Amino acid sequence: MIAISPDRPEKLIESRKSKSLGFALYSDSQMNAASAMGIAFQLDDSTRKRYLGFGIDLEGDSGEGHGQLPVPSVFLVSASGEILWVYSNPNYKVRPENESLLKAARMSAQPSSTEAAQ
Repeated sequence: MIAISPDRPEKLIESRKSKSLGFALYSDSQMNAASAMGIAFQLDDSTRKRYLGFGIDLEGDSGEGHGQLPVPSVFLVSASGEILWVYSNPNYKVRPENESLLKAARMSAQPSSTEAAQ
């Protein structure tokens, strides 16, 4: 499992030091990966100001001035790079059910009928 964050690498190093993470954490501060996956979105100025009021400095955290964030998403990807399952929800508080994710992982681990026939 890996996680991709819009935070700059230095911020991620701080996170790794302060938290015991059981997965790899990568920076996408320029939003290249999020854009390529179709999950980047542009924040309007009022939302950016509201975030600052909550102490969330997106420009400081990312080191970039693009004002973008990724839609929280989960991608299940095969070893060959094929996307097998996707969950995206703009509401960061709503996450996929663990059972749904496990079911998708189990199904993707089974050989397809064409693979089984070979």
